[in-house]
Amino acid sequence: MAYQHGLFTWADISASDPAGASAFYTTLFGWHAEDQHDADGNYLYTMFSKDGKVVAGLGPQPPEMLQQGMPAMWNSYIAVDSVNATVDKWSLAGGTVIMPPMDVFTSGRMAVVADPEGAIVALWQAQDHPGGGIFNVPGAMIWNELNTRNPAPARDFYGKALGWQFEEFQGGDGYWLITVPGKIQGTPLSDDQYNGGIMMVGDDFPPEFPAYWSVYFATADVDADVATITELGGSVVAGPMDSAAGRIAVVADPSGAMFDLIQSPAQS
Repeated sequence: MAYQHGLFTWADISASDPAGASAFYTTLFGWHAEDQHDADGNYLYTMFSKDGKVVAGLGPQPPEMLQQGMPAMWNSYIAVDSVNATVDKWSLAGGTVIMPPMDVFTSGRMAVVADPEGAIVALWQAQDHPGGGIFNVPGAMIWNELNTRNPAPARDFYGKALGWQFEEFQGGDGYWLITVPGKIQGTPLSDDQYNGGIMMVGDDFPPEFPAYWSVYFATADVDADVATITELGGSVVAGPMDSAAGRIAVVADPSGAMFDLIQSPAQS
């Protein structure tokens, strides 16, 4: 299985407390956790699965992030045909490279990059690990969203760097839908018309915060999940609230890593 260039196909969390984060998410979403170790028994990564299919990942925060006091965070991954070629386009379009291309054993090749406003995302050239095996159902990733003060320059940048196209959402104030041109019928996610969104943040967004990508997980009951998150030591940042796309909430796990929940009308 291979995913088309430009699609969001994976998400993982860089956690300050991997064991605690694993316990939180397996309880919340009913995920199964499988820890991976190196030949010496050192912990490397956790693969989460749902219904026997991989759905998300977890890894420890790099020491430099911990030293700088950076919060735990969810990371969005974009499938690309060539990490090296995409990094070149990314730089030419005005983005920056945070972690240059590197091989992740035989799983794939990746780079971590930031757009001109500082929104961080990962690029993934698949080998043994193509990405998620299930999407758009409760407990799986359903959406990825850029929160930015400047949607127009963002659209221009991502169009040049990734070949994305955009469609204004009717009924949403300045919201843009991301599309990947030339989806091949019968390939993974080919029946999903949209690839994510771009939302303009308002004046209430802290001026010191850079733009950022958020990860949405589908749920059958936003309100019930919010109650569970609070019981598990997490917090509610915003919501639950109704939107044109469904009922949503912005939440955080006990370490402060933010993510979004959405209960679409079809899941109500």
